[in-house]
Amino acid sequence: MTKFKDEFVWGTAASSYQMEGGAMDQGRGDSVWDMFCRQPGLVRDGSSGMVACDHLNRYQDDVKMMADLGIQAYRLSVAWPRIFPHGTGTVNQQGLDFYDRLIDSLLAANIDPWITLFHWDFPTALYDQGGWLNRDSADWFADYAQLITEKFSDRVKNWFTLNEPQCFLGLGHQTADHAPGLKMTFEKVLQASHHSLLAHGKAVQAMRASAKGTINIGAAPVGLVTYPVNDDPRLVEAARAATFDIKNLDCFSNTWYADPMLKGGYPEDGLKLFEQFLPDIRTGDMEIIHQPLDMYGVNIYSGTPLQLNDAGEPEVVNLVGCGRTTMDWNVTPECLLWGPKFFYERYGLPVVVTENGLASCDWVHADGEVADPGRIDYVRHHLQNLRQAANNGVDVAGYFYWSIMDNFEWAHGYQQRFGLVHVDFDTQKRTPKQSAYWYRDVINSSGDIL
Repeated sequence: MTKFKDEFVWGTAASSYQMEGGAMDQGRGDSVWDMFCRQPGLVRDGSSGMVACDHLNRYQDDVKMMADLGIQAYRLSVAWPRIFPHGTGTVNQQGLDFYDRLIDSLLAANIDPWITLFHWDFPTALYDQGGWLNRDSADWFADYAQLITEKFSDRVKNWFTLNEPQCFLGLGHQTADHAPGLKMTFEKVLQASHHSLLAHGKAVQAMRASAKGTINIGAAPVGLVTYPVNDDPRLVEAARAATFDIKNLDCFSNTWYADPMLKGGYPEDGLKLFEQFLPDIRTGDMEIIHQPLDMYGVNIYSGTPLQLNDAGEPEVVNLVGCGRTTMDWNVTPECLLWGPKFFYERYGLPVVVTENGLASCDWVHADGEVADPGRIDYVRHHLQNLRQAANNGVDVAGYFYWSIMDNFEWAHGYQQRFGLVHVDFDTQKRTPKQSAYWYRDVINSSGDIL
C-alpha cells in the first residue's frame, strides 16, 4: 500500500466573504462583493454574504467543531476591507483583533492556520480608484500584506497571496459573472492581470521583509488539468502540452499566471496569441513578480480527459454518463494524479491541493443525519489518485477539502453546498455530514483507510 508522507497536511478551507458575515460590523469596510450583491439579479437566489455563516460571531464553536472532526489545518482568508476599511490608510483594530482571536483559537485546538491574503473581497474604496486597473493596486496590496504579516507571522507559518486570479479577473472583469461585474476589453483585462501579478510579487517582498521568523509563501491559482486516459507516452505528452498551452483570448490558463511567478516571464504562446492586447510591462516588473516561492498551491476540482483516436491523434474524450456535480462539473478523479505531476515537473515546488471538493444536494434527514455518500466517494477517489501521484515521485505536501461547511457560493448564492458540515442558513445550525466523520477517519489513519 502506498502512503502519504508523515508530514502531509490534512486540512479544510473557506474564505472570509463566504463565511464571516458581519459585513457591516466591527468596522469592516465595503467590498466589491457587497457592491455586486446589492445589484438585483446578479446572484441567483438574490442573497449576499452579509450574514453568510455568521462565522464572525460563531468562530469559537466552529473551531471546536473542526477540532472534533480532527482537522489538522484550516486555510482561511483575511478580509482586506475588515483590516483597511478604505483599502489603505487607517487600520481597523477590531478587524485585527478578530483574526488574532481566531488564530489563537485555532492554535489552542491544535489546528494550524494557513492564511490567504486575497480571496476576492477587494475594497470598494480602492475599486473606485481604478481597482486592479490602477498600477498603484500593487502597492496597496503590498502594504496590506506587510501589516498582516507583521501581526500574525509569529503564529502563522504558511501563506498564500492570491486565490484564483483566473476567476477574479476572468469572471469578474471579462465576463461579469462575478464581482465587480465588469466586461472590459481584453487589453484592459490583461493590464489588470499584470497589476495583480505585480501585487503578488511586491507582497512577497513585503512579507519576507516583515516576517517574524521563517514563513512559507505560495499562491493558489485554479489548476486547469488535461489528463491522459492511459500512460501511453504520446498521450501523456499531449495532455501535458494541453495543460499548459494558451489557445483562447481569455484569462483561463495556468501559465499566464504561474510562469511569471515561477519562471520569470510570460509564456511565449500567450505573448504571441495576445500580441495586440499585451499590457504595459515596465522595466523591472518581471523581476518583481518573480519572487522565490516555497510551494505551489492549486485548486483542482475536475479535469479534461484526452485519448488517441484511430489516426493516433489526441482528442478530448466525450464523457458519456460521467458523474457530475451540482455545479455541472465532471467527476474525474484522475485530475489529482496528473495535475500535481504536471505542475510539479514544470515548476519544481511542493504541491499543495488548496481546494478540492464536491457540490451536491444535501439536506438533514428525518433522523437528523446528513447522508452524502457521493461526497465520500468523490473525495476517496480523488485522494487515491493524489496518493498515487505522491507514490510516483510528486512532492505532494497537503490537501485542503473545500469547504469546511456550506457557505455563500458567490454568484450561486446559497444554492450550492460544498461543505463537510451542513448549515441551516435560517437558524445557523451546523450539522456535520457523514463525509465529515469519514474525513476524520481518513485523517486519523493518515489516509490508510482509503
